[in-house]
Amino acid sequence: MNIYDIDSDKVINAIVASGSITYKEAIEKLVPLISKTEFQRKLQDKKFYEKLERDIVDGCIMPSITIAFVDKSINTSSKKEDIIKFFEKNYSKSFVLDGIQRLNTLSRVSESKGIDLEKKLYLNIVYSDSVDKLLYRMITLNNGQKPMTPRHQVEVMMANVFDFKELGIEVQTEKERAVKIKMNSFNKSDLVQAYLAYMANSPMVDNKKIIQEKMDELIVNKIVSAEKVENDSTFESVIKSLAKFQKSPISLKWLKQANNLVGFAVGMKTSSADIKNLTVEQFENAIKIFDQAFSDFNPSKIKLGKLRRELSYDYFKNYDKLRDFDSLELLEYFSELTND
Repeated sequence: MNIYDIDSDKVINAIVASGSITYKEAIEKLVPLISKTEFQRKLQDKKFYEKLERDIVDGCIMPSITIAFVDKSINTSSKKEDIIKFFEKNYSKSFVLDGIQRLNTLSRVSESKGIDLEKKLYLNIVYSDSVDKLLYRMITLNNGQKPMTPRHQVEVMMANVFDFKELGIEVQTEKERAVKIKMNSFNKSDLVQAYLAYMANSPMVDNKKIIQEKMDELIVNKIVSAEKVENDSTFESVIKSLAKFQKSPISLKWLKQANNLVGFAVGMKTSSADIKNLTVEQFENAIKIFDQAFSDFNPSKIKLGKLRRELSYDYFKNYDKLRDFDSLELLEYFSELTND
C-alpha cells in the first residue's frame, strides 16, 4: 500500500487518506467485503460492466474506490505509516462506501490473460467516529446511481456496523419472522425506515402515492439538505434507548409499531440528552400520556398512521417542553399543531 496524502473532511469531521494498493491486494483484501453481509448491494448484471472488464485487462486506470472505518484512533496527527499499519491490521473491518461494482468487475477479470495484477488501484480511506456521518457521505457518493437506493445504503450500513445483540435488542428480517417470530424482536425493515427518517431529519420518508424512484430522490435531497443537529445524538443512541425502554412490555409494544418507532427516532435526534436520561418508568408514562391524547382524535377525520408518526416525532423532539403536560394539555397542543 502507498499513502500519498492525509486530509480532513470538515463536513463529516473525518480523516481521509488518499493512496493506492495493487489489483492483487485489492482482490485479496477488499473483494471479500462485497459479500460481507446479505444486505450488500445487489450486483448488477455483468453486461453493464463488460467494457470496464476489457479496459482493466487492457491496462486502464480504474476509477478510485472509497472504503471506510468507524474508528477514532486515526486523526490529524497520524502519519502515513500509521495509516498503512492500521489498514494491514484492520482491513477486514472496513466496508465499501463507493466502488462495489468496480471491485466485483476486478474480481471477475482477475484470472484473465494479460491482466497486470501489480497495477495500482487508487483508494480513498475515510476514518470517522460516527456511523451517521459515514452514511451521509455514502449517500452523497452514490447519489444518482439507481441500483443502490437510500434504503439499500442504510441496510448496508446497519449490517456492517451495528451489532444489535451487543447493543441490547433482538432484530429479525421479514424472512426470519416468516419462519419463527421472536416476540420481543424489532422488525429490521422498521429500523431501516427509522434510520432513513433519522438521517433525513423528517418522519415522512414513505409515500405510496409517489413512485419509488422519485421518493428515493426526495429522501436523498432531505438527507443532503438536512441541517446539522449540534448535539451528541447518533442512531446508535436511539438503538441503546430502545434496549433500555423495552424492559417495559408496554413501551416495547409501542416502540415496535413502525409509526411510533420512526417518530421517536427522528424526535430523539433533537432531544437525545433528555430522552436518554429518562427512566424506564418515565418513558412508559410519557407514551401513556401521548396515547391518551392521541386517542381523542376522531379517527374518521384523520389519517391515523401519518398523524401518529408526525405527532410522536413532535412530542419527542420537543419533549423538554412537553414533559410535564397531562393528556388534556397535550391534546390541546396537538390540536393547535394540526389545526388547518
